[in-house]
Amino acid sequence: MTRPVRVAIVGAGPAGIYAADALLKSEAAQDPGVSIDLFERMPAPFGLIRYGVAPDHPRIKGIVKALHQVLDKPQLRLFGNVDYPNDIGLDDLRSFYDAVIFSTGADADRALDIPGAGLDGSYGAADFVSWYDGHPEVPRTWPLTAEKVAVLGVGNVALDVARVLAKTADELLPTEIPANVYEGLKANKALEVHVFGRRGPAQAKFSPMELRELDHSPNIEVIVNPEDIDYDAGSIETRRGNKQANMVASTLENWAIRDVGDRPHKLFLHFFESPVEILGEDGRVAGLRTERTELDGTGNVRGTGSFTDWDVQSVYRAVGYYSQELPKLPFDVGSGTVPHAAGRVITGDEPMTSVYVTGWIKRGPVGLIGHTKGDANETVACLLEDRAEGRLPAPAQPEPDAVVAFLDERGVRYTTREGWHRLDAHEQALGAEQGRERIKVVDRSAMLDASGAPEVSPATDTPAGS
Repeated sequence: MTRPVRVAIVGAGPAGIYAADALLKSEAAQDPGVSIDLFERMPAPFGLIRYGVAPDHPRIKGIVKALHQVLDKPQLRLFGNVDYPNDIGLDDLRSFYDAVIFSTGADADRALDIPGAGLDGSYGAADFVSWYDGHPEVPRTWPLTAEKVAVLGVGNVALDVARVLAKTADELLPTEIPANVYEGLKANKALEVHVFGRRGPAQAKFSPMELRELDHSPNIEVIVNPEDIDYDAGSIETRRGNKQANMVASTLENWAIRDVGDRPHKLFLHFFESPVEILGEDGRVAGLRTERTELDGTGNVRGTGSFTDWDVQSVYRAVGYYSQELPKLPFDVGSGTVPHAAGRVITGDEPMTSVYVTGWIKRGPVGLIGHTKGDANETVACLLEDRAEGRLPAPAQPEPDAVVAFLDERGVRYTTREGWHRLDAHEQALGAEQGRERIKVVDRSAMLDASGAPEVSPATDTPAGS
C-alpha cells in the first residue's frame, strides 16, 4: 500500500494552516492521502491572529474558528514550542518528510532610515503590538509616559497602534488583554496621538472599516485638517478604480469638514507630511520633523522644502513588517522574502528540492489575512506537481513516530493540538471569572503548563541539523 504524502509546515499561523487546508482538499488527500505536521515556535498556534491583531478586533479574531476546523482534522498534527532551526533543522525535516513548506510570516519592524530612529522613545510598531498582544518574548512593561505621540504610517497597523494609544485601559479591559497590559495602559499619559502619512487620502492603505472604527470610541476625537484633502489626476483615478480607497477618502473628507468635538483624547490624521528626522534631546525623543509634500499629478508626491517640527515625546514607526532570515534558505534582504518561483524556493537559478514557501515570507507583508489563501493554493499546486513528476525524493524516516522520537530525544518540550485545546479552555476560564471571553496567558512556562506539555530531558547532546 502506498503511504500518505508526508508534509512539514513550519509556521502555524493563517498562511501555514491555509496551506494545510489546500493539501487536505487536494486529490492527493484521497489517494494516497496526506499526513501533515505543523511546527510552531510559540506554544500556541495562529501566529498573526494571536500576536498581531489588536485585541479590540474580535471580528478578525473570528477567523480562528475557521482555522480550528482545519487544525482539528485527523490528518494533521501540531508541534508547538518547536523552534526552527534550533530544535529541528532543514536536514532533519527532509529526513522525515517528502516536502517542507515554510510559512513563518513577518514579525519584525522594517527599518526607517531617518536620523533619530534609534533614540530612546522611538519604537517599532511590531514590538508595541507584541506587547499589547501578550507575546511571551517581549518585556512585560511598556513606557507610556508621553503625552503627545507620533505614529508614522498610514496602514492598518498604524491605526491599531494609534487607537490603542488613544483609548483608555477600561475600554480595552473587556478584551483578552492580560493583567500586565491593562496595568500598563492605565498608566498611559497620551492625550494627543498624531498619525503621519507622506502622501494623500487617496493613497492611504487603511481598510474602510478599520478607519471608521477610530470614531466609535467615546474618548477619541478624530481630527483631519481640511487642507490635507487634496487629489490630483492619479488620485482621482485611484478612487474611481478602487472602491476601498474611495470609501477611505470619503470618510476622511467627512471628518475634515465637521466641527471638532470635546472627546478627551485627540487623534490627528495628517497627510502630505513626510518624516525626515526624529528630534532628540539627551538621547530621548523630543520632537518630529516633517517635510510638507505635494501631489505630482500621478498620485505620487514630491517635497516642497517646507518643514514643520512637531512637539511629541515618543514616535512609533509603523512603516511595515519584515521577515526573519531562515537558516539554510536563500533570502532577499531588500524585500525581506525568500526567493521563489510560484512557491518553489529558488537558490541560484535552480529550485531547492522539496522546499517551498507561502504567506508573507513568500510575497512580503502586504494584503489582508485572507489573501494568503491564494498563496497557499499556488504553493501546494507546485508541491503536488513536483511529487507527480517524481521530483520529491523519499525521506529516510517517513514514519510519523520518527519525528516524535527525534524531538523527545532532544528534550524538546512541545505542545500538541490537544494541548492547545487545554490552553484555550484555561484562558477562557480565566476570562469567565471576570465576565470576559478570555484572558491571554503571557508567560511561556505557564502556557506550557496549561497545555499539559510534559517536562522532558534530552537523551543526547547532539545538536539538531541546520
